[in-house]
Amino acid sequence: MGRITLENITKSFGTTEVIPPLDLTIEDGEFTVFVGPSGCGKSTLLRLIAGLEDVTSGKVSIDGTDATMVPPAKRGLAMVFQSYALYPHMSVRKNIAFPLRMAKMDPGEITRRVESAADVLNLTDYLDRRPGQLSGGQRQRVAIGRAIVREPAAFLFDEPLSNLDAALRVGMRLEISELHERLKTTMIYVTHDQVEAMTMADKIVVLRAGHIEQVGSPLDLYRTPRNTFVAGFIGSPKMNLIDGAEAAKHDAHTIGIRPEHIEVSEAGGPWSGVVGVSEHLGSDTFFHIHDTGLAETLTVRAGGEVGFRHGDRVSLTPRADALHRFDDKGLRL
Repeated sequence: MGRITLENITKSFGTTEVIPPLDLTIEDGEFTVFVGPSGCGKSTLLRLIAGLEDVTSGKVSIDGTDATMVPPAKRGLAMVFQSYALYPHMSVRKNIAFPLRMAKMDPGEITRRVESAADVLNLTDYLDRRPGQLSGGQRQRVAIGRAIVREPAAFLFDEPLSNLDAALRVGMRLEISELHERLKTTMIYVTHDQVEAMTMADKIVVLRAGHIEQVGSPLDLYRTPRNTFVAGFIGSPKMNLIDGAEAAKHDAHTIGIRPEHIEVSEAGGPWSGVVGVSEHLGSDTFFHIHDTGLAETLTVRAGGEVGFRHGDRVSLTPRADALHRFDDKGLRL
């Protein structure tokens, strides 16, 4: 079991409040991602759940039990940090076994758990190597293995992939998602990368300045963002946001349109502009359109075979049924 509930949680450092009153429930077995820009409070919130930071006020419950004053080691949680924090002089086997040895667990049970974790993480052939003989992705798997053997109520990941290169990040992202499918254990994952959030999460929690802006499934947030902040943060490339007369035509202060919901052509659309930088990705091309009179730049996603060049004047047709409308406070209409 791994249901985690935060009730009216706050956190202040001196006179600075970094987490205003906040309520959140993470259901047993969910993969929940905390996402937001740097300084939004996502890592602080994770540390409050782990017990590595004391709450200023409020209550943390784990499986219905008040854990607010319970020390980190007794919360039944396992944390995987941004740095691998492996012991360089120990083998992979001893690194994974370390928390169990500290708990003075039966040696036979330690062996069983280590070998089981190594099998899940494809580390069986590396158990007798030291961290220095492993790749970055393998070292991160060892760090995850050290968490798995504790058989926790929930795993807490604090930006675990940020030290890896792009290819390894994609690979490890898939491995962690597969791990969740196998273990069915609650996972809370912190990242500033909304692509990681969209591809891994059952539920995304979008944070800004310690406030929860929206909670929902990746597609919920993508299709129906609650406000302009979420609209501009979730999605890659981000949603185009347009103010002024064009928005007023739709009885809104701001309208939003995703790049893939704008058709680009030679003529015939209600909007027009000049092609700036084009990003050719093979299957897709992203055009950055200037001089539209609507926004400084509009981003349009087109098929990879679309061949407009820098400086071409093009016509733009937004999908009417895909427009998002927001009021003068940035809230969805």
